[in-house]
Amino acid sequence: MILNSVGATIVTNDANLNSKKAFTPSSQLPESFSKDIVSDAQDIVLPNHFSNHTYVAIDIGGTLAKVVYYKSNSEQDCSGGRLNFAKFQTEDLDRCIDFLKFIMAPRASATGPAPPLAATGGGAHKFLAKLREAAAPREVVVLDEMECLISGVDYLISQVPNEVFHYSPNPTNPLDHMQFVPSPAPAEKYPYLLVNIGSGVSIIKVTAPGEFERVSGTSLGGGTFLGLASLLTGEGKSFDEILELSKRGQNSSVDMFVGDIYGQDYNKIGLKATAIASSMGKINRKDLREPASDSKDSSSPVYASEDLCSSLLFAISNNIGQIAFLNACRYNVKHIYFGGFFIRGHPVTMQTLQYAIKFWSEGKMNARFLRHEGYLGSMGCLLNLNTTNN
Repeated sequence: MILNSVGATIVTNDANLNSKKAFTPSSQLPESFSKDIVSDAQDIVLPNHFSNHTYVAIDIGGTLAKVVYYKSNSEQDCSGGRLNFAKFQTEDLDRCIDFLKFIMAPRASATGPAPPLAATGGGAHKFLAKLREAAAPREVVVLDEMECLISGVDYLISQVPNEVFHYSPNPTNPLDHMQFVPSPAPAEKYPYLLVNIGSGVSIIKVTAPGEFERVSGTSLGGGTFLGLASLLTGEGKSFDEILELSKRGQNSSVDMFVGDIYGQDYNKIGLKATAIASSMGKINRKDLREPASDSKDSSSPVYASEDLCSSLLFAISNNIGQIAFLNACRYNVKHIYFGGFFIRGHPVTMQTLQYAIKFWSEGKMNARFLRHEGYLGSMGCLLNLNTTNN
């Protein structure tokens, strides 16, 4: 699908960043789907793209199914259309199927045959029969996952203003953390690394449009974080619930710091006393343990779920950041983009990844984040649909 991206903007409450013209949601969704519509990765308005058809793409991963769909604004008496975003737990795919049926229902204003449903990710193969049932009478076109991923990144960093940002914490306003990065000039766009953090992590070197190579990765990703957090805090919690726990936690109660070992900074090798020396390293040190206030037995402290989740988030994020830096050095790449639903716009995650890149590169590199970080594959899947089916 070739999108006319002239004048593209991301819907936001900040009138200084986007068009002041008001847009309302392109469809009134049933209440049962409201929690699945992503608010932190807002709609992309395309005022100069015109089509009466609804185009839909889905990326089904090991943990989440991510949906991107285009709908015209003609029903709203507005020009053009918009890209909408939604996510579902893969284990609850039936709800996602119901959602697909709803948004792909025939529209009175549409003319000609409906476009196919574009699908990618491992689940596009595993659940192909269900997708065909949901899409009927539309066809289902399954597209290559890595090709879709890179197409999505290329489009977002080049065509959507205020999509890419550095994490820049503002102590007086935790929500004001985006230092936007201008769209790169063609000569400066490549090469770059994409660190895609899903259930696992893939690190991909991109050298030109359609030219890429998976150069590294790690199995310690979002699935690891969720799995270990579930073991430590009790099963049944969602990824978002675990992240909320980590926000309220203090990793200092379980992590061992440089200061715990040296009693001070280790300036000779550039380590501050507050640097984490060993994730959860205090748990096996009776002399360093900080038992929870409600624990009556200091020899068997009860660690708060919030603190354990905070420590685990730091551990996974630090590991990914260091692996990303090492690969950037290995392939002489300066620009590192982080994507995937592990990040979720979470301040601690972004700050940890950015700190790791800056620390190891001695300030010569900076992490780059995307506002639609979790939808790179489904975004590229929508774009690549046109190469397969007109």
